[in-house]
Amino acid sequence: MTEIEIRRSLQREFVRILRKPFVRAVQEFGLVREGDRVAVCISGGKDSMLLALLLQDLQRTLPFSLTFLAMDPGYQIAGREKLEQNARELGIPLEIFETNVLRVAANHAAEHPCFLCAKMRRGYLYAEAQKRGCNKIALGHHYDDAIETVLMGLLYGGQVQAMLPRVQSKHYEGMELIRPLYFVRERAVSEWVRHCGLTFLPCDCPAKLLEHDTKRAEIKALIATLAAQNPQIEANILNAVSGVDTAKLLGWQDADGRHSFLDRFRT
Repeated sequence: MTEIEIRRSLQREFVRILRKPFVRAVQEFGLVREGDRVAVCISGGKDSMLLALLLQDLQRTLPFSLTFLAMDPGYQIAGREKLEQNARELGIPLEIFETNVLRVAANHAAEHPCFLCAKMRRGYLYAEAQKRGCNKIALGHHYDDAIETVLMGLLYGGQVQAMLPRVQSKHYEGMELIRPLYFVRERAVSEWVRHCGLTFLPCDCPAKLLEHDTKRAEIKALIATLAAQNPQIEANILNAVSGVDTAKLLGWQDADGRHSFLDRFRT
């Protein structure tokens, strides 16, 4: 399928399950505004490539600028070549910068490198985007990532938290992180990839080879099992962190500090 046909599919066959959820998130959360300079973070996977095409399409109706950033953290040559090939075929003008993130994470957090790796990646992306005059970085996290994060935090972290569609950076003044695919389902992205005949190399991060790196996969399987019995389960997970009633929480914290339900009995 040609680049034009692939782009056209987002206006036709996949307008309902890809383009409309994307536009809904952009509008509902105010993710992209006129005059924004958005750095699209391209990992090389299907989600970030789709995000790039949808944001380019959005430029037809909203005046803002795009920069496409890809970080090579030390992947294998084949992965780098496939990333560049896909970008060329999809008409995405990539800017690739190199780092040693994988080596540093492996040396300093060999058994659990993911947290350090993600933190370093985010820092590099913010810095590179800011150098280029951007005020936002866009990541390809989708609906399934969001609901999996809720359950992971609850079951493995002992906390109620959400993957927010929009976040202000604490360390890079004037910068925001946005997730325009927030309402897009992973299965819809996979269906689009198959329809277009696209191929992406699987993530070749060394952590994927670790036997204990299974938490997100376990949560994904759990959600699939529950949703097979009750399709409303997935929406309920996200709704649970969308309308939290603090009057029914044992405790919570905000900018003013930590609070307890007992505080109501002390006043």
